[in-house]
Amino acid sequence: MRKRSKKLRVWGYRPLLFIIFSSGLIVSLAVGSLIVGYMLLGLPDISGLRSYNPPMVTEVLDADHHPIAYWYREKRWPVPLSKMPKRLIQAFLAAEDARFYEHPGIDFIGVIRAILKNVEAGEIVEGASTITQQVTRSLLLTPKRSWIRKIKEAILAWQIDAALTKDQILTIYLNQIYLGEGAYGVEAAARTYFAKHVWDLNLAECALFAGLPKAPSRYDPVRHMDLAKRRQAYVLRRMLELGYITPQEAEEAERAPLVLKREALNPPPGSNYFLAELKSRLEKRYGRDRLLTGGLTIVTTLRSDWQTWARLTVLRGLDNLCKRHRRDPKLRQSVQAVLIAMDARTGAIEALWAGDDFKKSQFDLAIQGMMQPGSAFKPIVYTAALSRGIIAPNTVIVDEPISLPGADPQNPWEPENFDKTYMGPVTVRKALADSRNIIAVKVAKMVGLPAIHDMARNMGIDVSLADNLSIALGSSAVPVIQMLKAYSTFPNLGRAVMPRFVKEIRDRKGNVIERLTPIYHRAVDPVTAYQMIQLLEAVVQDGTGRYARRLKIPVAGKTGTTDNYRGAWFIGFSPEVVTAVWVGRKDRGSLGRLETGGRVACPIWTSFMSITEGDMAVQDFPIPQGVAFVPVRRQTGEIVMPRKSSDIIWEAMREDLLPPLHPSSGIFSLPSWLRRLNDFLFNRHHSLSWGNQ
Repeated sequence: MRKRSKKLRVWGYRPLLFIIFSSGLIVSLAVGSLIVGYMLLGLPDISGLRSYNPPMVTEVLDADHHPIAYWYREKRWPVPLSKMPKRLIQAFLAAEDARFYEHPGIDFIGVIRAILKNVEAGEIVEGASTITQQVTRSLLLTPKRSWIRKIKEAILAWQIDAALTKDQILTIYLNQIYLGEGAYGVEAAARTYFAKHVWDLNLAECALFAGLPKAPSRYDPVRHMDLAKRRQAYVLRRMLELGYITPQEAEEAERAPLVLKREALNPPPGSNYFLAELKSRLEKRYGRDRLLTGGLTIVTTLRSDWQTWARLTVLRGLDNLCKRHRRDPKLRQSVQAVLIAMDARTGAIEALWAGDDFKKSQFDLAIQGMMQPGSAFKPIVYTAALSRGIIAPNTVIVDEPISLPGADPQNPWEPENFDKTYMGPVTVRKALADSRNIIAVKVAKMVGLPAIHDMARNMGIDVSLADNLSIALGSSAVPVIQMLKAYSTFPNLGRAVMPRFVKEIRDRKGNVIERLTPIYHRAVDPVTAYQMIQLLEAVVQDGTGRYARRLKIPVAGKTGTTDNYRGAWFIGFSPEVVTAVWVGRKDRGSLGRLETGGRVACPIWTSFMSITEGDMAVQDFPIPQGVAFVPVRRQTGEIVMPRKSSDIIWEAMREDLLPPLHPSSGIFSLPSWLRRLNDFLFNRHHSLSWGNQ
């Protein structure tokens, strides 16, 4: 029997194609699964979005809470969705993602629609990124375009949509989106383009903003208003199609004029130096990153009206100086000045003038500059001597030519008075009021250099000082702000107060994280400080600072003039404000013959301090316990029985040191009548003087 041969089965092309296609699909799914699995392991964590805290502007306010500066890395003010206009939300939904509240983070219908439109147009005319995908792209992924990134973006968008509510996602989007001109988020855009808050936007403005995300530079209304208007019209049509607005509203909004107005900061003139110092100090405390992204609110101590007045008084004073020396054409280009005003009680820096052109020079003369104080340093020397009982206000010292050892034996140091004359025996009060150099040097020699160095350090001067008697004449350069701190010792009855630039700092949630509290350092006893107040009042009433007598408040201070009139000072205080003024030249030349501290700096100081008169709450300097008011002869310092005479003044004496200082007077203890009189004076908080003190 013959075997039947087997017939070969022949397959057609269709099954073959099916097998190939199925195999390819299986392989693709497998590879795709592996890729997706790999990407899932490397996807960013989305949990941080629940507590969305984007970089936010730090606002710097003056003492009256007016904004004077914004510090930021990204200009953004996050606001809740509840504060945004309904029309703004609808405009963005219409322009960017009409099915936002319906899809799960990825709009598959939108993708199909975009593909069809792009095929029909022959080019990409419509995208399909949802608002959730844009949030993902902005916060979690790099801007680099690739298929891998698109897949990651879709997965993350789906995860975010599952983890957050739609309103939470929309809040993040509207606060995160870049809208051109450096503005991030709708509140920053409202301030940048229209100088208003987001909740004050009208329909036309809302539609304009909703058109910006597609191409912020291309549709920037500042540069391309025509293109911005076209894009705005598109948004309005989409809103109309979706039923958000009526045809009449769309037409009115499209015709409405767009008046651009950038939010204007009005910092007071010259405040850049204050702000630079403030920023430098805060960066050390909080770090640069937190300062630029943390959304802090910094209420500074700067009083804008005082700062503006400081500029006017300084420029007026410098102009008067230049008018007196018209033959010196370089003076006007070279002259410069510093003015710092501080609350004596708290240390709050309320005005700081260090120059008129911060762009040209960022060097802060008030903080960084080192200037010889001249005779303005003498009160520190006298304070050291008074505190040790070496002198009293009525101590008599002979004003006479002296010769002291110099740098080498062949060249003795022979200091002179400013007027090169000598007055013979004078009281300490008279010597300081008239700024007699010889007496200051003698007092420095009596008290010793270590005591002067210690006193200066205690009062707030931490730079190196001369280790010779020239220190009594202010030969050592000192920053103006340190001299200011030293003088704060007097109205604070012996306590130097730390200069401060901040009243309060709040975090982005409004919680106070720092508040101004005065920082004091005990430098000298209260009685010595009060005696110095009395002596420095005499400088104003009878001495080199008499220009300041025109003020209607109690003031005290000291002038200072350096060699060849290169620098002029006046540092003075009322019971509540301490102010320092320095005038000099960039080229270190002379200000002009006889341009002393009393002639140049004191008028500027007096003019500035006039603004403080209306704010005075304290009527006189406080009198501490231990002060005895004693009638003495003005010229000789001799203690006498009181009588009405221009030659008699009431001197503030240290009660516990009064007997040994004046054994020849016959007063070894205060008589009962003098004690009763002092009790009266102390209780009334004022001293008594007869004649023209």
